[in-house]
Amino acid sequence: MHMLNRRTQVLLDEERYQRLQQRARESDRSVGAVIREAIDGAFPPRAMTRDEALEHFRSAPQLAGSDRPQDIRRDILSRHERHER
Repeated sequence: MHMLNRRTQVLLDEERYQRLQQRARESDRSVGAVIREAIDGAFPPRAMTRDEALEHFRSAPQLAGSDRPQDIRRDILSRHERHER
């Protein structure tokens, strides 16, 4: 989840605001959440390049010595718990 730490002010006409409110009510979300979703749809995040993905993979910490999914999951959860403290 991204930290919401920027605020902006946008002036809307009544008709646009009503559409936003309606969509928010229909989806049981806030107007802000609907706006953020619209921004993400119009301007999707840039995907990593192949070189960036390779570097990300190479710099990742080593997981458990086992290839068994349950061992890998346990290692990931353990690291996550340590990080949360």
